[in-house]
Parts: sequence; C-alpha cells; structure tokens
Amino acid sequence: MSNIVAKTGNEAMAEAMRQINPDVVAAYPISPATEIVQIFSTFVSGGKVDTIFVPTESEHSAISACIGAAAAGARVMTSTSSQGLALMHEILFIASGLRLPIVMCEVNRALSAPINIHCDHSDTMASRDAGWIQIFSEDSQEAYDQTILAMKISEDLFIPVMVTTDGFIISHAMSRLEMYENIDVQNYIGEHKTPYNILDIDKPITVGSLVLQDYYMEIKRQQADAMMKAKEKIKELYVDFNKKMKKNYNVIEKYFMDDAEYAIVALGSTAGTARYLCEKLREKGERVGIVKPRVFRPFFATEIVEILENVKGIAVLDRSDMMSSSGGHLFNEIKSAFYRNNRQPAMRNYIYGLGGRDITVGDIEDMLKDIKNFAISKEKTPDIKYITVREQEKK
Repeated sequence: MSNIVAKTGNEAMAEAMRQINPDVVAAYPISPATEIVQIFSTFVSGGKVDTIFVPTESEHSAISACIGAAAAGARVMTSTSSQGLALMHEILFIASGLRLPIVMCEVNRALSAPINIHCDHSDTMASRDAGWIQIFSEDSQEAYDQTILAMKISEDLFIPVMVTTDGFIISHAMSRLEMYENIDVQNYIGEHKTPYNILDIDKPITVGSLVLQDYYMEIKRQQADAMMKAKEKIKELYVDFNKKMKKNYNVIEKYFMDDAEYAIVALGSTAGTARYLCEKLREKGERVGIVKPRVFRPFFATEIVEILENVKGIAVLDRSDMMSSSGGHLFNEIKSAFYRNNRQPAMRNYIYGLGGRDITVGDIEDMLKDIKNFAISKEKTPDIKYITVREQEKK
C-alpha cells in the first residue's frame, strides 16, 4: 500500500530517513540541505524514530561521527551540501576505504567562490572519486525511493552511498509523492548488515591502521575491485526494488531511444525538462531521445555506449565544469567510454546552469539544433560550449 502526499525534495528525503529509522544520524546544517536533518530532528524529538541524533560543530565532525558509529555496528545516515560536502572530503575516503555502509542525502549546490547557494553539480562531482556510490534524482519521488534503495545497496555491498537532488529546484519544490507504509520500508531494507563491529570484544580487530608500501596497493585494489563488481549487484537491487515496491527504475533511464537519431544526456532535474521537449519534438516527427544516468558512480560505461552508439549526434549536458579545459564531468566520462568503439557519434558538451542559472526548454532545443549542425557539418569546431552565458562576459 502507499499514500499520496505533497512533499518537497527535502521533506521526501527526511521521510525516507524516518522510515529507515537509522541508529545514528550525525549532521551539521547547510543550505539547501538544512531542512532534511532539521525535519528529521523533529522525528527524533517526537519519538517517531529510535535514532540517536548527533548535532556536530562541523560537517567534518559529522562524517567522522558517522564513521565511528558505522564501525561500531550502527545503521548510519547523514546529509549535507556544497561547502559542507567539501569539508567532509578528507573523511569521505576513509568511509569508503573502511567499507562502511553510510547513506548521505546530498543536495547539489555550487561551490564558492563566489558565494552561491543555488544548484549546480560542482560539489557532488568534486567527490566523484572518493569511492562512494553516487545516485542522481530527477524529482522528489526519485529522491525518496532512491534514499530507501541506497540503504539496501550500501549494506549489501559495504560501500557508502550518496543520493543527490538539485538544490532548490527539487529540494524546496513541492510535488506529488507516493509514500510506502512504514512496515513495507522496514521489510524491504531488512536487518541491518555491517562488515564488522569494533566494539565486539570477542572478535578484536584493527581498523584504519597504518599501511605503508607493503600492502597499501593491495588494499586499494580490493576496494576498486569491489566497485567494479558492484555494477551487476546494483542492477539486481534496482530490479528487486522495482518488484517489491512496484516501480520501474534502472541505472540508466532511456526515453524514446529505440529509433533516436539524436540524444540528450543529462543528470538530475534537467532530464525532466529535456523529456518534455522530446515529447513535443516527437509530435513533429523528430527522432530525438533522452538518456538519464541515475547512477554516476560506478559509471556504467558499457551500457552508455550500447544505448548511444547508433545515434548521429549526442548533446551531453553538464551542470559542472572540471576546470581542465576539456569540458564537464559527464562529458568526459562518456567521451572516454567511446574510446576504441567502432561507432563514434558526433558529441558536444554543453555546460549550463552553474550557480543555479535557469535552463529552459528553448535552451535545450537550441542545443539540439547545434548538435545536429555539428553532426552534419563535421567541422572541427570546439566540442565544448557554455550555454546562457552573457555575451559581454564570454571574453
């Protein structure tokens, strides 16, 4: 059974946390993610969960407390955004290196400088190589569902998971949400699983010890191997979630891709805007499709290529910039995935929406027109474009 309610993205994630009922939540407030733990704290004070809530003095301390709790055998969650995630950066590697099942509700927000509290994916992408599974959500429903799914993924694989939403666009926007009964969520996630318990005096172990040239590389190779093997397990867990919760999710969503000549690839909320455009263009007979990766880490390169290799042109939309002169993060992943592939569609990167700048249906339609011209002309023009930048500021 399910209940239909109206919730913002932050409320949806907080409700998912309530139904998961973790043992420990440690957090420090930061916009636009503050509401998630603020709302959850009312569930704690109201006796709706059995959680120990730890309000720390910083995000660095919050993730450190999460690691301590998870290592002691607790089911653990947290939430953050932007500079908060950046402050956690040092400790993210420890959480993944120790194979601790921690779930983070992360709200995508620009990084300073200059100071900006609105959406782009710079914060999440800056942590893409920290060994965490990363899942992007298009709307409140996906944020809710995938937060619940993330707990299952994390505890089955012993890899920390961050589930993201787009700041303000989703976090503070109210929409229709189908919620499950508490018992259904508990039955789905099942009994808590932990790789070890440092407080188990009958099985004393050393965790996080000093490892130098002798075995460090072997340990990191094992960690990398676990992420590689996680791909198939994540697919299986999405299938299992769909069956039990009557959903239709997958690691990469395809829309009108079976006969598409041109494809738009986008993460998060922008995929919804692109889908609307796709429907309108299909009515006019244009063969356009949408590809929305839900799971960014690990990156499903083989699957992406299988979906995209037969199109004429690919418009890859990035709400972040690597500052490397080679484009955005998603673009570089897809470009790398096509290396040595027999088919090489025309591909161009469109960097957009930094600091929360709006992206409209018209903007995306302009990108499609551009990628079509790019594919037909085969001109050696730049394969990276910055969208909606003021003319006088391009210099």
